[in-house]
Parts: sequence; structure tokens; C-alpha cells
Amino acid sequence: MKEIHSRLPDIGTSIFAVMSKMAQEQGAINLSQGFPDFKVSEKLIELVHQQMKDGHNQYAPMPGVPSLRQTIASVILQSYGHKVNPETDITITAGGTEAIFATITGLVSPGDEVILFDPSYDCYDPAIRLNGGIPVPINILPPDFTIDWDQVKSKITSRTRMIMINTPQNPSGAVLKEEDLKTLEGIVNDHGILVLSDEVYERIIFDQLVHQSVMRFPGLAANSIAVFSFGKTFHATGWKVGYTVASPAITNEIRKAHQFITFSVNTPIQLALAEYMKEPAHYLELSKFYQQKRDFFLDQIKGSSFEPMACHGSYFQLLSYKGVSSKSEVEMAEWLTKEHKLASIPVSVFYKDKTDNQLLRFCFAKGEDTLAEAGKILNRF
Repeated sequence: MKEIHSRLPDIGTSIFAVMSKMAQEQGAINLSQGFPDFKVSEKLIELVHQQMKDGHNQYAPMPGVPSLRQTIASVILQSYGHKVNPETDITITAGGTEAIFATITGLVSPGDEVILFDPSYDCYDPAIRLNGGIPVPINILPPDFTIDWDQVKSKITSRTRMIMINTPQNPSGAVLKEEDLKTLEGIVNDHGILVLSDEVYERIIFDQLVHQSVMRFPGLAANSIAVFSFGKTFHATGWKVGYTVASPAITNEIRKAHQFITFSVNTPIQLALAEYMKEPAHYLELSKFYQQKRDFFLDQIKGSSFEPMACHGSYFQLLSYKGVSSKSEVEMAEWLTKEHKLASIPVSVFYKDKTDNQLLRFCFAKGEDTLAEAGKILNRF
């Protein structure tokens, strides 16, 4: 057999899989991988079950079932005051990750540059490179992880095709403000650049802040792709259902890629979500729910030498261990898992240059008993 030449020679197994496997082997509390450990709504489960029993078990239309796209369009109008056409502007995808990959595959050509902000979710960079694009990372740093827009402007060249943003941001929990989006809108209008806006944590935002979707800003909405995830909103990450929202011309290119990546997404869950989302309480209460969990977790670690960074969204809390150890982040994450039975994620893996700020990411989408046990471990230091 001929030698295999890897297109991603520097990429190994995802850190999430590595740390979850280590947690399982060590019998550790797993606050590494970002998934809830509590039940999905019984009503939603029943809706899925009914759709299956009613025989809706075959291929869905490639863009998504019409009823779900219509419901999404109504929710977007109510949430962001932005009117979209469910037939031409919305595409249902196999989770947020496929939405991102299909978008980049459909819109980024070899040699195109894509600006992104590290620490960034680990699928961004590989998706760009697999499609021949050139990632242009800009580091944002603790304690507040704000974007220096003058630095962004300095990175724009004639080859810049896209800017990727993520708000609320994974892993930092930082949230972009209205002035950030207005500045970005000006950049887009000046340079004709696309924006890929990862908004999968749109419903998980704290401290009376408002989620600043690209769809709130007309100049951005016309040139952006917004990505969302039902898995994050409804505690069902294993269902892998998300969607993109973009103008018809942009959506057309996304669908060209989407149809050859997954073609369509499972039918009964789409139909169930269409019905479930008609009740706003099913998603509008999420911020309060997760803010209580964030605050509970922070209360459990009071007195610890671990220092929390500000978290205004998502379900991740960064903790600095500068007062605990001089180990690297990867070493610290492994040591904490193996020696103290608590798994987390080293933030350095989210930086292309492996910037190490002695930070670990902990997922607080867990039951209070689990968070209390984690707090006891962290309070040993």
C-alpha cells in the first residue's frame, strides 16, 4: 500500500475525547467535555417518540423539514427582529459542527484567508485547512478576552474571505457587545468580507446581558452566516441537530456542500423540535437555569486557590491555577484527573500557538451533586 499523506498531520484525537477517556479510566468527575448530565425534557422525548410511531422515519428534505424552518423563522423574528425566509435562508444541519464545516466548504476556496480568534473551538482551524483556506488566528487573552479590532483591521488582506466569531464564546465564556458588532459591521461593509458567527450558546447568557446576534445588524445579516445548535439549547448534544441562517445566495452555496456531507438530518427529531419550539418558555428560561448553575459552582469553590475568570455566557467556567501550581495546562489537567479525580480541559489546546495562561476549562452543565463534589476537590488547594 502506498504511504498515506495526511492532510492534517498535526491533528490527533480531539482533546475532548482524550480527557473524557482519561476521566472514565481514572473514575474521575468529568467536567471536561461539554455535555449536560441531566435529562432531556420528557415532553420533547414524547414528541420524538410520537413522530417515530407515526411513521416519520425516512429522509427529510435536504434543507430541513418545512415546519421546523418555519418555526425557526418565527423565533428569529421574535428574538432578533430579523425577518428570514424559511425556504431560502435556513438550512438544518447535523449539529453546529457540520453547519460550520458545510459553510466553510461552500464558501472558502484554496488560498482564501479566514480570520479567527484564539482560543477557538477546535473544529474551526481544521475545517479551514481541509478546504485549502489559510487560518489567520488572532489571540484574545485573559482576563476579559476582548477583541482588538484595530489588530483585526491590520490582518485584513486582499485574500481575506471570512471572519469567524463566537459569542458567547467557548471556551472563555466571553460575550461580544453591541459596539463590537457595530465595529465588525463597518469592517464588513468596507472590505466585502463574510462573517461566520457561531452562536450555539445564544440562549445561555448571564448577568442581564443581551445576546448580540449578527442578525440584529442589517449590514452584518446580509453578509453573515449564523450557526445555532438545538443540542446546546435542549440538553441533547447527542442528537446533533443545528442550523444555519444566511441570505439566499450564501445559503445556496452552503446547501451545495451540505447535501454531500450529510444530505439531510433525522426526520422525527426535526418534526418534534418544530412543535416543541412553539412554546417560548422552553428556551427563554435557559439563561436563568444556567446562571444558577454557574453561581452554584462558583459558590462551591469559594476559598479555593483557583481563581475564576469572568463568565458571561456558555456553560464553561475558566479557572486560573497560578496560585496552585507552575505546571503547564496540559500537565495540570492530566494531574488533576489522575491524582485528584477531576477532569477539565487545558485552554492552551484552543490556541494555535499553544499559548499557556495557566487556565483550565470546567463544564458546569451538571447536577448540583456533581458540582458540589468537584468543588470539594478544588477546595483542597
